[in-house]
Amino acid sequence: MATGNSGKITDWVNPNDKSGEFKRQTSAFRNFISRETGAEFPPEKGRYHLYVSYACPWAHRTMITRKLKGLEDIVSFSSVHWHLGEKGWRFVTSDEDLPGENTIPDPLHKEFTHLRDIYFSNDPDYTGRFTVPVLFDKKTSRIVSNESAEIIRMFYYEFDDLLPEQYKKLDLYPAAHRSEIDASNEWIYNDVNNGVYKSGFATTQEAYEKAVTTLFSSLDKVEAHLAKQASVSPFFFGETVTEADIRLFTTIIRFDPVYVQHFKCNIRDIRSGYPAIHRWVRNLYWDVPAFKETTDFEHIKKHYTKSHKQINPFSITPVGPVPDILPKDEEVRAVQAAK
Repeated sequence: MATGNSGKITDWVNPNDKSGEFKRQTSAFRNFISRETGAEFPPEKGRYHLYVSYACPWAHRTMITRKLKGLEDIVSFSSVHWHLGEKGWRFVTSDEDLPGENTIPDPLHKEFTHLRDIYFSNDPDYTGRFTVPVLFDKKTSRIVSNESAEIIRMFYYEFDDLLPEQYKKLDLYPAAHRSEIDASNEWIYNDVNNGVYKSGFATTQEAYEKAVTTLFSSLDKVEAHLAKQASVSPFFFGETVTEADIRLFTTIIRFDPVYVQHFKCNIRDIRSGYPAIHRWVRNLYWDVPAFKETTDFEHIKKHYTKSHKQINPFSITPVGPVPDILPKDEEVRAVQAAK
């Protein structure tokens, strides 16, 4: 998660910015793993390590894709602690026991305490945010990329020569749907993925209302699409999981537990206000293991509510909603009563 402000890391909107609008920072490391002959970063088993946070929706994209494509034995990973403080994301210490697979101290640099240490090891003069995900090359000790949208596309095809057929044939960016995926990415990213942040981090009423109105107008558009698509398949496009599902899921799975209350995205919630989206997100969570197994609600809820002091100065984490996600065959009482 990143912004382009020049203040403290924990100031998500620059206090001097009178617009009150949240502005996301552009990722700084944009190299690419490639199968092309002579590539600077070729695909190799065990060469790359992925630093993530279970809390972060952008990092969550890469975790889902890594698991869907069967890259567990090829690209290692570890998660930071859920807390983001004045020095950015920190690694857990050896005496801490947090949920989530591989929520561990930095496995590559025993002396590093924060993710920022990796950034400074690559660029001592780095001045941006210290964001996850980070794809790191163990052979050269260089950051390959910290742009989630590009990391997931590396995972789609570049390691295919190292994979069993069942994973190689899984195409998350199929040619038949690429134009649709690209078109949906643009508005879903701006209005939904980033729209919750624009709503939550706004520091003026005008900036908040502009963002939240756009967010829910776009959720209405998603709902209409998924209601129509439901007659074909449970996925966003076509009959299998694609990039569109991955990129939208990481926002929707956080919506009711965090964004409704913490980011004031409360015009409607998903479970009672968007039946098609609710059906879609539960199908992914309960039926496709890569989605459920990379989702950790404790990291998610504690990160937002205990890291964002501008929004929640007392760091109180709401108990609800209960449960974090409903079973596929259960609805909230109002929805049950309406049937």
